[in-house]
Amino acid sequence: MKLKPPKPLEVMDRVRDTEVWKSMFRPGSLFRKGYKDTSRDRALATMNNVLYHLHPTKMKRHGLKLTYTFCLGGLSFFLFVVLTITGIFLMFFYRPSAGLGAAQAYTDMQNIRTTVFFGDLVRNLHRWGAHLMVFSVTLHMARVFYTGAYKPPREFNWVVGVILLFLTLGLSFTGYLLPWDQLAIWAVTVGTSLAAYSPFIAKQANFLLLGGAVVGPETLLRWYVLHVLALPFVLVLFLSVHFWRIRKDGGISGPL
Repeated sequence: MKLKPPKPLEVMDRVRDTEVWKSMFRPGSLFRKGYKDTSRDRALATMNNVLYHLHPTKMKRHGLKLTYTFCLGGLSFFLFVVLTITGIFLMFFYRPSAGLGAAQAYTDMQNIRTTVFFGDLVRNLHRWGAHLMVFSVTLHMARVFYTGAYKPPREFNWVVGVILLFLTLGLSFTGYLLPWDQLAIWAVTVGTSLAAYSPFIAKQANFLLLGGAVVGPETLLRWYVLHVLALPFVLVLFLSVHFWRIRKDGGISGPL
């Protein structure tokens, strides 16, 4: 007896029945199985809107205990705000251009440190803030893992958190080349050489990160765009989803 392949709609229904799909789309979502466009579903869709959950209406007592959360998630977001403000300040005095005869980026970096009013202070705030953000996000993920806060119904938000960790590392890595000094160039050369050995996407990774065979002016421009525009935009999107899911999954998880 020859079995008939399932129809696309049947496959889609099976996918919508999985726990993974249900963890991604809450009741009232258009993508949830059983959505009927009734008053109840429209009300659920409105109540699940991320804009209604930026500020919680109540906080659980354990969520305010510093000894349990260490405020690592809030500290990471605060550092991201600091990095955004200091980064915008530095953008007024930095130009991502370089070449064999004129390294404008390096000259601008030196001017920021020596001639711009409060330039060296803001640059150090940006630099050390980036290091602290990587440290705090890593500790935040470790805290969530060892307290079991990744378990249902928070498994989807755990995946979002892992993506945010990689985006944080990406922001730190792409900012490493911007001073355009010898330390940055050789460190990035080693890092991009390792990326060239990536399975299946070695050529794509090389094209995205270098724009050529070696680290050069094209690399600096690519990393600058990734650092100040592409990665922050994606990170803000995932941050919104992360905060929204914390509210909808019952707030900050309690002790086991």
